Amino acid sequence: MLRVALFLGTNIAIIALLSITFSIFGIQGLLAENGVDLNLQALLVYSAIIGFAGSFISLLISKWMAKRSMRVHVIEQASDATEKWLLDTVTILAQKSKIGMPEVGIFQSHAPNAFATGWNRNNALVAVSTGLIDAMTKDEVEAVLAHEVAHVANGDMITMTLLQGVMNTFVIFLSRIIGHTVDRVVFKVERGHGPAFWIVSIIAEVILGFLAMTITMWFSRYREFRADAGAANLVGKHKMRAALIRLQSNQAKPDMPDEMAAFAINAGKVQKLFSSHPPLEDRIRALE
Repeated sequence: MLRVALFLGTNIAIIALLSITFSIFGIQGLLAENGVDLNLQALLVYSAIIGFAGSFISLLISKWMAKRSMRVHVIEQASDATEKWLLDTVTILAQKSKIGMPEVGIFQSHAPNAFATGWNRNNALVAVSTGLIDAMTKDEVEAVLAHEVAHVANGDMITMTLLQGVMNTFVIFLSRIIGHTVDRVVFKVERGHGPAFWIVSIIAEVILGFLAMTITMWFSRYREFRADAGAANLVGKHKMRAALIRLQSNQAKPDMPDEMAAFAINAGKVQKLFSSHPPLEDRIRALE
């Protein structure tokens, strides 16, 4: 969940910055053909540039952002037995998965948490929380690490970037068409664009963005099943199942913070559409 939240948050911020920059320099004015009709070809190119730029820049800086925002301590040289075990375990998992050795880190959090990020499978970061290490056995932590390494080996961040780029493109493209249509049909603006175009475009972009997010989150949930299967192949199904059951028991505790537990999130029926992870019971059942 942390990986996805950081990626999407950065993506939105970059798109907003690019849109404002393009507006300041008058580039958006080129989209109106002769000041009357939208130049759909130019609009599609414009939308793709902003959409994919936001997505790929988010990917390229994802590891740096994760380290800074989560205050990850990257283990360069093990200072105790736990850090040595983490390094050795990830080394073995990376070799089995035939990927480059990821950076390994620990971040302070009472909640059991873990994530992997990075712009390619040979330049990744795998990090676990102190709460995860304290709450789980070594076999269970190994399964969580295998799950995150499987995400890296599957190229999930690249795939998510491409999907998000496509979603961004169509959100920007369709929102501008909606804004233009309302401007012309409802407010009878004949040339150029009035305030309604910008207001309606922004509102449409927000609404379409939420709809696009349901598709992105559906794909994210699908990836979790694949990563669980990958972890089961790396360390054994029994270890992966035990880790999920441990997370399930931690979520059931009344004093558990209201946040995602490790690489899982507890969601209701409506929230499930926007959840990046399937319910734990579904993941356990899939493994079985």
